Amino acid sequence: MDSFEFESGRILENVNVEYWTGGSPMYDADGNIVNAVVYFPNFKNENSILQEFHNQILDEFTDNYFFIKITPLGVPDSCSPSSTGLKYQFPQYTVKDRVNFKRQFLKEKFGIGKVLGLIGERVSGFEVYTWACEYPDEMEFIINLNTTFKTYGYRYVLLNVADSILDSSEDFYSDEYSVSLSKLIVMIMRLMFLGNFPKKVFEEFSNDEIDVIMEDYVDEGLFIDIYDFKSRNDCLLRYDVFDKLKDIKAKALIMGSSDYLYFNNENDILPLKDIIEDSRVLVFSDKENFYDEHDFSDMGSEIISFLKQFQ
Repeated sequence: MDSFEFESGRILENVNVEYWTGGSPMYDADGNIVNAVVYFPNFKNENSILQEFHNQILDEFTDNYFFIKITPLGVPDSCSPSSTGLKYQFPQYTVKDRVNFKRQFLKEKFGIGKVLGLIGERVSGFEVYTWACEYPDEMEFIINLNTTFKTYGYRYVLLNVADSILDSSEDFYSDEYSVSLSKLIVMIMRLMFLGNFPKKVFEEFSNDEIDVIMEDYVDEGLFIDIYDFKSRNDCLLRYDVFDKLKDIKAKALIMGSSDYLYFNNENDILPLKDIIEDSRVLVFSDKENFYDEHDFSDMGSEIISFLKQFQ
């Protein structure tokens, strides 16, 4: 895009946007695309139910929906602290900025001012709720999995500690990357490990098994730029749309699975059935052997059944 203006008023020029499309667009009499579904990718290095059902959903609805996946503001390949070279001078952004980034791109690239639906998961689901709350007339439905409406409690502590670790580094605001910054991201990824797996990993696995899983997680996290992480962490610390949930008009499918520490079904999922007027709220127990034998078929069936309503 030629430029993008943040809520803070700062403007970046020549803004990169990475995107992917699948399925088939349909048009109304005025030439507007009427079946766009924005598909929110999960962050790399995180478990993804949507990714597991990506091909199945695409195959099932390739003739009915035009799926658009846009890499968020703040993430490499789109516009981020690392990809722009701005590092710690990158504008501070909010979840609403991330939503507006995608809204502007859809309008400029495809002429889309209203989408049919939004599908999100985990931290990417923050954008779904924000979009549906701030712009309730711009979609017919939302689907959100294992996510929440604000940063509080356990999540707040994790993000706050990560912020303190980053602030402790004397090298963070230097112009050169250093060995100490590499060590810092390892430390932070070990902390973030606590929020990315079910309780059963910590309760049922041996210490040796936990070590293996944690080291794999940390190794993948080494590809995350520390300045991208800092911007994202600052953004998530300020996330809160709880008071606006009542403004959602879209038909909603909201699901939670397993007993993750980062997202709590009792507090983050179930209460929404009494807050979002037209919602279906479900909680599933994972049938899994953690790494290789996930069975989210019940959730996948619910997603497909829900989508068929809007064909």
